[in-house]
Amino acid sequence: MKNLFSNIKGDAFGGITAGIVALPLALAFGVSSGLGPSAGLYGAIFISFFAALFGGTNTQISGPTAPMTAVSMVVIAGIIAANDGSIEKALPAILTVFLLAGLMQIGLGAIGLGKYIRYIPYPVVSGFMTAIGVIILVTQILPSIGYYPKEDVDFVNQYKPQAEEVILENILKEEAGEGILVLENFKETITRAEKISQDDILKESQTLAAKEASGVLGALKVLPRAIKNINWLELLLALGTIFIIYGFKRITTKIPSTLVALIVMSAVAILFNLDYRPIPEIPQGLPELKTEIFTNFSLGSITPYIFTALTLSLLGAIDSLLTSVVADNMTKTKHQPNKELVGQGIGNSIAALFGGIPGAGATIRTVVNINSGGKTKLSGMIAGVLLFFILLALAPVASQIPAAVLAGILITVGIGVMDYKGLRAIPALPKDIKFGPLKLSSEVLIMLVVLVLSSFWDLVYAVGIGLVIASLMFMKKIGDLTAERSDVKPLKEEAWADESEFPDKLKEEVFIKHLKGPLFFGSTSDFQQLTLQIPDTASMVILRLGRMQYMDQSGLYAMEDMLQELKAKGIDVVFVNLLKQPRYMMERIDIIPDFISEDHIFNSFKECLRWIKLNVKDEY
Repeated sequence: MKNLFSNIKGDAFGGITAGIVALPLALAFGVSSGLGPSAGLYGAIFISFFAALFGGTNTQISGPTAPMTAVSMVVIAGIIAANDGSIEKALPAILTVFLLAGLMQIGLGAIGLGKYIRYIPYPVVSGFMTAIGVIILVTQILPSIGYYPKEDVDFVNQYKPQAEEVILENILKEEAGEGILVLENFKETITRAEKISQDDILKESQTLAAKEASGVLGALKVLPRAIKNINWLELLLALGTIFIIYGFKRITTKIPSTLVALIVMSAVAILFNLDYRPIPEIPQGLPELKTEIFTNFSLGSITPYIFTALTLSLLGAIDSLLTSVVADNMTKTKHQPNKELVGQGIGNSIAALFGGIPGAGATIRTVVNINSGGKTKLSGMIAGVLLFFILLALAPVASQIPAAVLAGILITVGIGVMDYKGLRAIPALPKDIKFGPLKLSSEVLIMLVVLVLSSFWDLVYAVGIGLVIASLMFMKKIGDLTAERSDVKPLKEEAWADESEFPDKLKEEVFIKHLKGPLFFGSTSDFQQLTLQIPDTASMVILRLGRMQYMDQSGLYAMEDMLQELKAKGIDVVFVNLLKQPRYMMERIDIIPDFISEDHIFNSFKECLRWIKLNVKDEY
């Protein structure tokens, strides 16, 4: 408790600023998910407060994020479709899945799986994040131009025959469940069918139309119809929002441009009494505990989604722990991964009980918190409390926000969440596999497979397939390299024989590090600790790379980050015995010669030692 209140002023400013940044995103993610803005706000309130209180990263701000919302969207749409398009009927099952995901996260933390998240290779994460951007971007085109498939009468009417078929199927299933033999008692079927009204058929048609237009493929299918039915006012509101978000950043970054866009465009729409479409109403008052999660519990309704709940929990874990690493780098602290998972799980579980969508550690909000002075868990708790007060005081005002404004905000989120670093590297990565005459990069192949499958098929299976392909390719590469270097013995971290002549007087100025194996996605976490091992007296680091036979894209970026950190500290680096494949990788993204010039690369330690004696002064 003492540490919790050690930085009250900084934490208050950091928490308030992060909460303000979170507000428009929480509302937008809630609308995008299909459960409405209140679900996004409830998620932001409870996850932010409880993940901060129980988590293992002091400065982390949590809440609904783009990846978590994209997966939640799929879960929500699927369960609503299975419940005749009724959100009320589907809500208990939806929230049960979210509660289950939170409980699974607590379990992941409790059994100590947090430390294994680092084994997910970079191309899988890169492909997934870019796919999230594509999904958000494409699915928000329709609301940004004011087109809602359920309200397009001609489009909905196309599904009336199919709707009647679905309704008849449901009648037959009901009768089978009641033990009625349809062919012997067809009159009962006719009696029940006669009770079906045109409204029932219309409602089912709207559900089928909405399902057909959902997701990336659905949005692209109905895009030609949407373009013919553009609502120009909605489009102008969305474009104005996007323009302000990008334009205001050029003026100042101290005030969140997303919030400025939300306030300005909403004020314009309200003050000029424009005929715009508002977001669904946010209920005023305290969030209610959704007891129907327990009273209406049905194992059959959630069984198909248990695997999806596990995916949500794993995705939340990855999302949060990646943000924790960013926070560590900024604050020079060390997070507790398993405790962080328990905290995120508690936050997501409580959010689900009150009707909130799930979330994770949010990178931008965490960075804003740190830059604004946040240092302890109090900052995340304050962010949650601020959003709670906004809910109580400003719910009627927030309910007047134009839906197109939130669509514009989400479009900028979709553009921002894509992994441009990974996409820019595509032409430069080595083409190390062959399909007949075609040569491809295995890392690019994994990234594109995950990207395409996530965007057009299924996020869950895409990541699983990406991991399997990455693992198989990695095993093949390591197997090939091991076959080439089968005489390599395990080495202890100690001075090698040719280092015995190293001058004692320079041992404080020069730090020698041996890399004894491939630098790949499974070993980058340990490699990132290298800068922490270097003594304060060192002005030179010698990296002995003769046994680093292979480097993948994750290892490449870990090396780049480490060299940037050392350069910032004024520490020079030299390479000894750099092998062919790692050299090729480093040349592709200009680590050589931008960070390491040719005159800092030596073929033997003896050559390096001669250079060190001439160029490094004894200062300690």
